[in-house]
Amino acid sequence: MGVTFPVVGMVGGGQLARMTHQAGIPLGVQFKLLSDGPRDSAALVAADVVVGDYRDLETLRAFARGCDVVTFDHEHVPTEHLRALQADGVVVRPGPDALVHAQDKGVMRARLTAIGVPCPRHRIVTGPADVTAFAAEGDGYPVVLKTVRGGYDGKGVWVVRGEQEAAEPFRAGVPVLAEEKVDFVRELAANVVRSPHGQAVAYPVVESVQVGGVCDTVIAPAPGLDPERSAHAQDLALRIAAELGVTGHLAVELFETTDGRVLVNELAMRPHNSGHWTQDGSVTSQFENHLRAVLDLPLGDPRPRAPWTVMANVLGGDYPDMYFGYLHCMARDPGLKIHMYGKDVKPGRKVGHVNVAGDDLADVRDRARHAADYLRGTIQE
Repeated sequence: MGVTFPVVGMVGGGQLARMTHQAGIPLGVQFKLLSDGPRDSAALVAADVVVGDYRDLETLRAFARGCDVVTFDHEHVPTEHLRALQADGVVVRPGPDALVHAQDKGVMRARLTAIGVPCPRHRIVTGPADVTAFAAEGDGYPVVLKTVRGGYDGKGVWVVRGEQEAAEPFRAGVPVLAEEKVDFVRELAANVVRSPHGQAVAYPVVESVQVGGVCDTVIAPAPGLDPERSAHAQDLALRIAAELGVTGHLAVELFETTDGRVLVNELAMRPHNSGHWTQDGSVTSQFENHLRAVLDLPLGDPRPRAPWTVMANVLGGDYPDMYFGYLHCMARDPGLKIHMYGKDVKPGRKVGHVNVAGDDLADVRDRARHAADYLRGTIQE
């Protein structure tokens, strides 16, 4: 008699779902996908695809039938719909009470502050004059403004230098969060995974290099990070996961400040760009551990396989068909691990990433950067 393995339903058809599906194949996990369209990244590779609108409750209910657990590759499913699914008896991981902290920046800041997590100075603001008053309470402008819901990869975020510039974010008619502009040395990320029964693992803290609000390069582990500060960042992420009741992967994006502090910038409750390096650089990837967690399986070993791993994102550029560049990079450097998402190439769009692992940081960084730039078309040799 055959063994029936569980069905994981993932809402969202992007590259995170694609790579989660890939990680589930050797686990024997059955994978069901709710995708916006049949040509989405994950829909191209998954066998069981439902095309529908995640904002429609009845679509979600129909999708959830037959799933042992429902999880996500984005945080945009309406919170009230997730509560309705739970009321129907659907296992949702992470649950809405946790996920709301990744969906709503105002809720996140209020809760993190209440539990003593260090954050930038912040306040919900109602208009440009309120922004000016917030700025005056600190060091003045510039101020960072964020829509409380829906922003990602730099979208829904403004750095404003005066009251006139502050008008733009309010035109959408949604709540706006004001934050001090942090004087930081670099951005870090602490990735952890937590299961329903409370088992948790922490990956090495990484440095995340942003260009134009989009993650460009991730270095694992973060170079030169004081071991005590690294342990503090891991402990902070594990505490946040426990306090918020997170099930699955949690990415805690951090600022390392010029005065030696670590402040929480953002939260993501799903596999995250800062954890893509784990596919080739860690014993157990973030994608596999996310699946293990939502199924309440024992979690896998998060330790790195090499002293250094560098991930470089491949953004759409001058090569609409990247296949020639792909062949060139593979021939030039057989040690590269190139992950392509099956997406149409558009300028600035994430279409893949490159992982390189090794003993020499300068070497692996140069190799990852060269491949990503060649695939994008910014270099030709």
